[in-house]
Amino acid sequence: EPRSPWCCLAWTLVIGTMNSLVFLLNLLLMFVIFTVVLLPTIVVVYFGFQCHSQVLHSSARYCKSILDDNSSSALIILGFVIMSPLLVVAMAIYCSLARRLQLLVCFQPYSLALYKGGRCCPGEGAPCWARGCNTQLKAWV
Repeated sequence: EPRSPWCCLAWTLVIGTMNSLVFLLNLLLMFVIFTVVLLPTIVVVYFGFQCHSQVLHSSARYCKSILDDNSSSALIILGFVIMSPLLVVAMAIYCSLARRLQLLVCFQPYSLALYKGGRCCPGEGAPCWARGCNTQLKAWV
């Protein structure tokens, strides 16, 4: 049955807040995974740009004794070359974690705010993070 207008507004705010928190959790998880997986690329490109004479030309000892312009250019090129496979690895890790944790199933439709008797999980009353959901439920088709 339909909810009253004030109850509908309150439930809309609750569902909107919950969906925003799930979105931020997904964003945080993605940021952490991509940062950890792309760390080698970040380090290699950083040292390449730091020691190149045309870019930053740091006065650090390792820039003067170990890295010249040619080796700095090689580091920059190497960093950008290894970025593509690492992006694929990071996305695969994120997708497998999101699927295993069922993070995309946690988004709730706003029809729960309009009608009484809606449930968070199909066939069950527990929220999706309580793991009472059907394990066969897919987050995407």
